[in-house]
Amino acid sequence: MTHTTLSPSTYDRGGLTAGIVHFGVGGFHRAHQAMYIDRLLAQGGSKEWAICGVGILPGDRRMRDVLTAQDGQYTLSVVGPDGAWDTRVIGSIVDYLYAPDDPEAVLAKLADPSTRIVSLTITEGGYGIDATTGEFDAAEPSVAADLAPDAVPRTVFGFVVEALARRRAAGLAPFTVMSCDNIQGNGHVAQRVFGTFARLRDPDLGDWIDREVSFPNSMVDRITPVTPPEAEREVLRRTGIADRWPVITEPFTQWVLEDSFTMGRPAYEQVGVQVVEDVTPYELMKLRLLNASHQGIAYFGHLCGYRMVDEAARDPLFDRFLMRYMDFEATPTLRPVPGVDLDRYKRTLIERFGNPAIGDTIARLCAESSDRIPKWVLPVIRERLAAGGEIDCAAAIVASWARYAEGVDEQGQPIEVVDRLRDRLTPLARRQRTDPTAFLCDRSVFGDLIDEPRFVRPYLAALESLHAKGARATLGDLAGQG
Repeated sequence: MTHTTLSPSTYDRGGLTAGIVHFGVGGFHRAHQAMYIDRLLAQGGSKEWAICGVGILPGDRRMRDVLTAQDGQYTLSVVGPDGAWDTRVIGSIVDYLYAPDDPEAVLAKLADPSTRIVSLTITEGGYGIDATTGEFDAAEPSVAADLAPDAVPRTVFGFVVEALARRRAAGLAPFTVMSCDNIQGNGHVAQRVFGTFARLRDPDLGDWIDREVSFPNSMVDRITPVTPPEAEREVLRRTGIADRWPVITEPFTQWVLEDSFTMGRPAYEQVGVQVVEDVTPYELMKLRLLNASHQGIAYFGHLCGYRMVDEAARDPLFDRFLMRYMDFEATPTLRPVPGVDLDRYKRTLIERFGNPAIGDTIARLCAESSDRIPKWVLPVIRERLAAGGEIDCAAAIVASWARYAEGVDEQGQPIEVVDRLRDRLTPLARRQRTDPTAFLCDRSVFGDLIDEPRFVRPYLAALESLHAKGARATLGDLAGQG
């Protein structure tokens, strides 16, 4: 077979300028924000809105190597439930900087007048928020190092704040900081943490950032699993294109974005982005229905023997459990969502989860739970407690995480727990056979929920059932199939 070089067929990349600098170029960014910019470029114009990617973490070295070798280009394959593929080359990333190689090059790009938006997909745990206090953790070693006088930045906080300081000193307008992570009020969170970091460094700079920099909120949605090992070979077979790191994603995509930008923005609304005044109803819908339901599949799914998301989602027991959670626990905490039929949205979620062509793994959903559960599931529990409402399913999701965190499945086989707090949480989980509330004692994760009997009762009931009867029987009881 003749190998085709990567080249977008719909527009000329000559003359493109990177007006957007993006931290955290992974599969999701390449399936989502970079795809929308690619759509814009394909329409003609908008040449000042291409993307310069930035990597900070050691794992970003591979992305540097691949994108550099491919001139920033890659394939995006949209795979439907029927197995139909639609592959196109994305050309919106025109540069990639790996910060440890040359920190000054990153700072120079951020401080350049052509940079008008700095966007972020740095994961839920990337904002340095202490789960108990809700405040920025300035004592974290890499953050503390970046706050030292004349430090060479290593964190996203150090790079962004130093660049803003340089722009302020040069009399340049500040860029917009656009968070695209799955956090409620992600723009407000970003404003708080970057402002706090800046104020610790220089109070006047912190005040200037609060006053002058825009931090729009956004809701992003597109299920994009880790690229499976066979994807490179499959893309080559189907298209003749040799891509060292292709992206596989689902047909559904959504981006709801607050219209608040310091130095202008791309015409996002021309390519399907919902640009609105208030993102809150949409983000609550997504976080508490989609993201929290993913956690409902994750631990129960693994304990039931599933390893692929679609297999669990097509199990009628999981369907009933997730619909009970969404209908009776999550939906009452939502606000009216303009233009969205919530009943249809919820059924669509189950259909999306059940797409076998995506190849999403249970392991992906189980990873970094201590960052996810507090942001997606615990807020539902707290709001339902305040309203006197039902929380049996949400409490059971937390209990299923606690059971999973023991690190041994129902057949006695080891579970690889991937979590930044694993060394602290797994010993607590293993104590719960004799001390049932041990897992809840970590107040950095659960806050004061251990003091709330209306939560502890259904949590302990679910945990006892998981230990005594197993995950499937517990799920059956909760789904109304006792």
